[in-house]
Amino acid sequence: MTMLITFIQKAIGQGVAILFGATGEIVTEKSGNLNLGIPGIMYMGGIAGLMGAFFYEKGKENPNGLAGLLVAVLCCLIVSALGGLLYSFLTITLRANQNVVGLALTTFGVGFGNFFGGSISKLAGGVGQISVATTAAAFRAQIPGLSQIPVVGSLLFSYGFLTYVSLIIAISMTYFLTKTRKGLNLRAVGEDPATADAAGINVSLYKYTATVTGAAIAGLGGLYFVMEYLGGTWSNNGFGDRGWLAIALVILALWNPTNAIWGSFVFGGLYILYIYLPGLTRATQELCKMLPYVVTIIVLIITSRRNKEDNQPPASLGVPYFREER
Repeated sequence: MTMLITFIQKAIGQGVAILFGATGEIVTEKSGNLNLGIPGIMYMGGIAGLMGAFFYEKGKENPNGLAGLLVAVLCCLIVSALGGLLYSFLTITLRANQNVVGLALTTFGVGFGNFFGGSISKLAGGVGQISVATTAAAFRAQIPGLSQIPVVGSLLFSYGFLTYVSLIIAISMTYFLTKTRKGLNLRAVGEDPATADAAGINVSLYKYTATVTGAAIAGLGGLYFVMEYLGGTWSNNGFGDRGWLAIALVILALWNPTNAIWGSFVFGGLYILYIYLPGLTRATQELCKMLPYVVTIIVLIITSRRNKEDNQPPASLGVPYFREER
């Protein structure tokens, strides 16, 4: 029983970063933009938040955890949003190929994170010496009392605040996309921008807003991983392929942020399943690590065969909009 509870906790912990990335990408794709730069933006958000906390604590004799938390979140959101703005300018205004720009942004984001991660490591005295313990403790703070409840407390209340923020954002984005006029306008832009434009909807504005907002949300996934999951440390390429799993989760979730909640926890569980299965060889461990991608392929095949409109991506996904061709 104890091992099962631990496994669920770890699966949720692994899944939160993926959930942030998937939610941000869903919002972006609903506007018709396919942002393959999400993995790089998660790197950028993570290192930006860590740098903000590092320089704040370094400049204060007695740093305050809440202040450090606010600085880290603000730095993360600004840098992540700038990454989304850069992607938007290149793909919406200049109409550059979305796939190429996204992949370039991922390459840039990983290099950005590794460069600045190495830089602040040297300032801190060496690899592994980055100290943002006060800020990291604020990110990891649990709900007093509730986390001590047997079983239920461990499963539901033993996480930092960003875990709950990820759930709130996913649910809020689902409500926004399905129940509000602006959300329906955004979906119209993603389905048929020419028709939306003819109806008086500012296509470029909606695309810019959705892409920048999606990037900011995804960046929080990087911040969560660095601050809450790793406890305020940095390791080059430490994110692994979580950013790509976030993009894969968009398909599994059928472009619905609420579905991404349970999907992220499933992915998180599959991501670490090999650790909890006894007697695995090196080869079988590698096969277990493939499970998230195998599940994605199976879901994609099933949804394609069903051919239900609600299960399909936005019709104009990845296609630049030329108003002159309306």
